[in-house]
Amino acid sequence: MGEFFEKILSWFDSTHVQEQVVNVDYVGLFTNPWFLVPFVLAVGYLLYKQSFKELIVIVAFIGVWYASGTNYMQTLVVGDELQIEKILPVLFGGAALLAFIIYIFFGRSD
Repeated sequence: MGEFFEKILSWFDSTHVQEQVVNVDYVGLFTNPWFLVPFVLAVGYLLYKQSFKELIVIVAFIGVWYASGTNYMQTLVVGDELQIEKILPVLFGGAALLAFIIYIFFGRSD
């Protein structure tokens, strides 16, 4: 079973996905019409259909994506050590966001 996970990790490392996500040009992305037009159309469609649950998930995803690139997130690991006093707010914030999304989808009735 360990070989299976090692193969997956080596494949993931060979694709350099993590480096690509870190090096995303946000300004270039949100001014690129090949991304912006479908994104605006999708958000407009969700507004037309009044699918506010999906809009909340999209906003949460964009917020997490933005927060992951901040200086605070870059200082969570110093050297090889995880800074526990900095990781706890991130964990509680993530748990609160996850609880809110679960509440939106399963706790409310429309």
